[in-house]
Amino acid sequence: MNCLYIHRFWAIPDPDKLDEEASSVEKHKSRALNPTDDCEKKDAIVRTGDILSQVSQTHDVIMTLDKTISSLEMQLAAARAAKVNDDEGSPVVTNSGSEQFKDRPKVFFVMGIITAFSSRKRRDSIRETWMPQGEELRKLEKEKGIIMRFVIGHSATLGGVLDRAVDAEDEQHKDFLRLNHIEGYHELSTKTQVYFSTAVAKWDADFYIKVDDDVHINLGMVGSTLARHRSKPRVYLGCMKSGPVLSQKGVKYHEPEYWKFGEEGNKYFRHATGQIYVISKDLATYISVNRQVLHKYANEDVSLGSWFIGLDVEHIDDRSLCCGTPPDCEWKAQAGNPCAASFDWSCSGICKSVERMEDVHQRCGEGDEAIWHTSF
Repeated sequence: MNCLYIHRFWAIPDPDKLDEEASSVEKHKSRALNPTDDCEKKDAIVRTGDILSQVSQTHDVIMTLDKTISSLEMQLAAARAAKVNDDEGSPVVTNSGSEQFKDRPKVFFVMGIITAFSSRKRRDSIRETWMPQGEELRKLEKEKGIIMRFVIGHSATLGGVLDRAVDAEDEQHKDFLRLNHIEGYHELSTKTQVYFSTAVAKWDADFYIKVDDDVHINLGMVGSTLARHRSKPRVYLGCMKSGPVLSQKGVKYHEPEYWKFGEEGNKYFRHATGQIYVISKDLATYISVNRQVLHKYANEDVSLGSWFIGLDVEHIDDRSLCCGTPPDCEWKAQAGNPCAASFDWSCSGICKSVERMEDVHQRCGEGDEAIWHTSF
């Protein structure tokens, strides 16, 4: 009986509960002895939040400064480009630098289709397929912010028969950007510089595109591709390659300055193939501002790539900009993934483009209405 009585009033405690109670007592004891611990932890959390807030504010300030600097650079580029063109008698840019900057419309991208005096049929094949005409071209500019122009300079005999022929063609179609540049195959690097400088002075675009007049383009796909990179400050898009440096005279793409690229058999640095490439506003501005001191190599695509070496530039290798002609681009179009640009590598453009552009467009095109239903 005594044992039962003791058990009722002095039950054996649960060891786990004893541990919990002891731990609780220790916590209360610690808080009583160190009342500032919790406050310090709270202060630390608050300070961490303040630091993160300050970092965010600093980042916002830096971004604002970057935009301000970029804007000032654009103004400087416009002023310089306009002044250079004024001094050289450009038929395109004739206003003063400040006026030219104020007058520039803000657009999404400028597409310059590089062409020559002898390429009238190529231009017509493009007008009949993937390039809108007349009011549609104007509508594209107003509603989508897309500028498209055939880019050409003038002949060695300014105002001669070749120039008058282009003047008449432009009067009919109103789709040319005339450069203060003497046309010639071996002057493509210079023409590229003048094109970007003139385009920057004329339009305030997010992107500037150079494309050859024997390439098929799907405008909706080009726009969708560029829209993904709109927030980036310095981008260089295209199909990146690194071909051999050809030292042998007489061969196509011979590089007279081959010795600058190291030992015989070396390759060029990575650069976009010349059929089509895209640069963002800051890079076009850079070319415009520094155009007089940028070195020009024999090959225009190599020249462009060399101008960005040493700069903080993001190279984007986008293979949708260099699909092959049918069946390659046709299969991709049928799969619901049309190419942005198509051409034949073997011909550095569409082989016999005048005869084949319509067929490529029918088989690889995104549809003539696609550009109007695409949101950028």
